[in-house]
Amino acid sequence: MPEVRNRDGSSPVVVVCEHASNFFPPELDGLGLDTEARESHIAWDPGALPVAQAMASRLGAALVSARVSRLVYDCNRPPHAPDAMPARSEVFDVPGNAGLDEAERALRTELVYQPFRAALAGVLAGRIGRPTVLVTIHTFTPVYKGVARDVELGILCDEDARLADAMLQVAGSHTSLDVRRNEPYGPADGVTHTLIEHGLSNGILNVMIEIRNDLVGTGEQQASMADLLCDVLEEALAGLGIHAAAEGAGG
Repeated sequence: MPEVRNRDGSSPVVVVCEHASNFFPPELDGLGLDTEARESHIAWDPGALPVAQAMASRLGAALVSARVSRLVYDCNRPPHAPDAMPARSEVFDVPGNAGLDEAERALRTELVYQPFRAALAGVLAGRIGRPTVLVTIHTFTPVYKGVARDVELGILCDEDARLADAMLQVAGSHTSLDVRRNEPYGPADGVTHTLIEHGLSNGILNVMIEIRNDLVGTGEQQASMADLLCDVLEEALAGLGIHAAAEGAGG
């Protein structure tokens, strides 16, 4: 089951971390991967959960996070997507996902994706009539398939760009990091599923944040990044007429 913290947080923000864990259920035998692969970025988003937790704490926000590796089931993908249970990720083959039949895919969907989807939908449903903002937190590797990435912070959106636009407009006054729209991924890469499923479908402000993972490798870096993102998010939301932090929240 996913983890839900501060379900009834009074902040309008709901923070989501779909790739929070590199846990593999013992019965799956690590999907046939060695320790290096299971601990690498293909299995999870290193640093994303501590940043998400720090942001939720400062804002007084609810936090929904997955507790199973993205290779078992990527909770930011719909069940029909091939990369929901990828047989290959970047340069790694994933033996335990090769040749999955419909029944095996359906079981993973039932055990991992549906509980996550229901948990997030439940948190959002409990906020009907209140301002609500969906913010998902991810990290990405500095080098992908041998190519270095210069972008340091990505602000991603799908059809609703209101919050992304506002964040991009104010980000430069808070940081000298290389901040870009829809990089290193964008809607064409299939990465905005959560935004579509839970943001667009509910008509609520939404944004996906991608952080280069070498910038959040330590606790100090994670705390600093969380503060930066909260500063940008709060100013952007204020410009849209929304106060991001719950009364008394902060730290």
